[in-house]
Amino acid sequence: MYTIILGAPGAGKGTQADILSQEMNLPHIASGDLFRQALEARTEIGLLAKSHMDKGELVPDEVTIKMILERIDQSDCASGCLLDGFPRTLHQAEALDKALEEQGKSIDKAIYTEVPNEELVKRLSGRRLCRTCQTPYHIVNSPPKTPGRCDKCGGELYQRSDDREKTVKNRLNIFFAQTLPILDYYKKQGKLIKVHGNQGIQEVTREILSALKHQCQPEQSGEALRFPSTGSGHASIAEFILSEAKVLPQNDIRGEQRQNKW
Repeated sequence: MYTIILGAPGAGKGTQADILSQEMNLPHIASGDLFRQALEARTEIGLLAKSHMDKGELVPDEVTIKMILERIDQSDCASGCLLDGFPRTLHQAEALDKALEEQGKSIDKAIYTEVPNEELVKRLSGRRLCRTCQTPYHIVNSPPKTPGRCDKCGGELYQRSDDREKTVKNRLNIFFAQTLPILDYYKKQGKLIKVHGNQGIQEVTREILSALKHQCQPEQSGEALRFPSTGSGHASIAEFILSEAKVLPQNDIRGEQRQNKW
């Protein structure tokens, strides 16, 4: 299953992609991470992307798609993956579909985590980082024990310039202008799943899994959709959902105290 995780900055899509990657045993592919890895390794694509970035230009979609296709072509993505951070525009979505079609693949589902605009502003503008060790905090959801100081090293906490309220609102306006056409694109293909992101992390994950259970049942073949398992066999999505419903604890999706990653 090739799935796209969509969501505005602060919607928690990265957190959900991490959790779903573990629960569904599928690789989480973040386009930002791929760029950083390619630049660090000085690969051909990484150097090509750097040549555009050094000129102050946006990296062409063709370069980004080539990088993503190379990653998807690796053996751990044979059963699918979770794409995070791409596509960001309608043109990118169309170009990605065309490139995947040439490889005999396609996007199966696009999951959009929907959060009210005012909540996104509160989440993003409340973020703080330690100047010394870069530990993240949130003044409402995960505040430090001592205001303005890091719990780990005692370093000063600061607000990134792009987390200031005015900048946050501008970022969100740009995101929604670019993303609404993408949502419509996948909706017309019958691939869009919308979930309510203004709830706890565990509840968002449950809603995603439940939506996948109801929307991903093949109607013509009668064969249940199958997720890869950690063993030699496969589990149907119905079996997967039922098993997860039994083990998901009340406090956290994996029984741990997970810090909110907004």
